[in-house]
Amino acid sequence: MVLQHFDVEHGKLAVEIEGNGPLVLCAPAMGDLRSAYAPLALQLVASGFTSAVMDIRGHGDSSTDFQKYGDEAIADDFITLIENINKGPTILAGASLSAGAAAIAAGRRPDLVKGLILLGPFLRMPSGIMGIIGPTLMKGLVMKPWGPSVWKSYSKTLWPGLGDEGAAKRAAENIESLTRPKRWAAFQATVKGANHNTVTPYLGRIKNVPALVVMGEKDPDWSKPVEEAEWVASNFREARVVAVPGCGHAPHLESPEMVGREVLQFLRRLEG
Repeated sequence: MVLQHFDVEHGKLAVEIEGNGPLVLCAPAMGDLRSAYAPLALQLVASGFTSAVMDIRGHGDSSTDFQKYGDEAIADDFITLIENINKGPTILAGASLSAGAAAIAAGRRPDLVKGLILLGPFLRMPSGIMGIIGPTLMKGLVMKPWGPSVWKSYSKTLWPGLGDEGAAKRAAENIESLTRPKRWAAFQATVKGANHNTVTPYLGRIKNVPALVVMGEKDPDWSKPVEEAEWVASNFREARVVAVPGCGHAPHLESPEMVGREVLQFLRRLEG
């Protein structure tokens, strides 16, 4: 893949692009890197699609000098990249935080988005007490000096499909990237800026967008992950729910064969 940097408001986004067909633009979860999409990107390119995978603001090889972070900021980036890559209406793939951002982008610019792939999606705040105290608690947990070690320990629980050793390795790789100069402050700003309630006004505008909702059955971010996936799908007239056994918050990385197969079937239906 070719790594490119695109100018967006107040910063640069790192995007790996490969392929010549219809564009699938992907963004990883908060705290994760574009490499989470590597297995899926290979399948997309081999099947005749163009894969474009970004590092979200302040993460990976993207810059850290942004003034805004969170759901709406990532939605802005989706739209800017679609316009700059210039391959016409695009399929957006988002994970966790960036899934909500993909929904916002589709609601803002329906002319640019022809389908959504929502992986472990946050299209609303969790219900119950965690929806109330979760954001404040998370901001405290990522403060220095304890933040990096706390996030590393938490991250290891997110991907049961990788096994203990694989999840620990992934968490270590992410922390190594997040603790590079200026990176942790940008990550803290992302945690602070994450507000899934901002997705709500757009739900009524995206009903006609075809969607694939993929949820790990062991996703620890939800008490009832499959029920949450079904709620997400209920916001669309045409949506398929895929529950991935044994997987957590990154099913596209934990079970790339199953998820890749479902994604390609979804894309082929969209492309006719």
